[in-house]
Amino acid sequence: MIALIVAYSRNRVIGNGGLIPWKIKGEQKRFKELTTDNVVVMGRRSYEEIGKPLPNRMTYLVSATMTIDLDNCKTVSSLQEAINLAGDKDVYVSGGAMLYEEALPLVDKMYVTVIEKNIQGDTYFPEFDENDFEKTFEERHEGAIPYTYYTFCKLLIAN
Repeated sequence: MIALIVAYSRNRVIGNGGLIPWKIKGEQKRFKELTTDNVVVMGRRSYEEIGKPLPNRMTYLVSATMTIDLDNCKTVSSLQEAINLAGDKDVYVSGGAMLYEEALPLVDKMYVTVIEKNIQGDTYFPEFDENDFEKTFEERHEGAIPYTYYTFCKLLIAN
C-alpha cells in the first residue's frame, strides 16, 4: 500500500519557515501508530524539522543535497526509488509539499488530519480532486485547537 499522511490547517498550511506551525498534544499519535514498522518517505526540509531518524520504521529521505546512510534512514534520489526499496512494507509519504504533489496520483489511501483553524504559513498541501477518493473514516478531537482525522481511499475507476 502507498499512502500519504499529512496534517494541514483549514487553509491547507503544512509549514511555515520549515517548521510545523502548531504544537497540539496528541495530534501526532496517529502518525506514530500508522507508520511504526513500516516505511516513511520524506523530503529534506521535513527531515530537518524532525532532526533525526524516526524509531521503529525505515525512513527514506528524498534529497539531492543531503546524504544519510544509517540502518533505519537512507537517502534516495526519488519517490519511486523509495517505493521500490520498501518491499512488502506499507509506504507513508509524509511531506513536504512537492513530495505530496508527486505522490497524489500514486496513493491508495490518504490519512489526513485537519487542524480546525486557519494558520499562517508559507507551505501548503496541494489541491486534490476529492471525487477520486471515498472518505472512509472521520474522528474529531476537541481541545484548545480541535482537529479531525480523516481517511480517504482511492476509488477504483473501471474503464
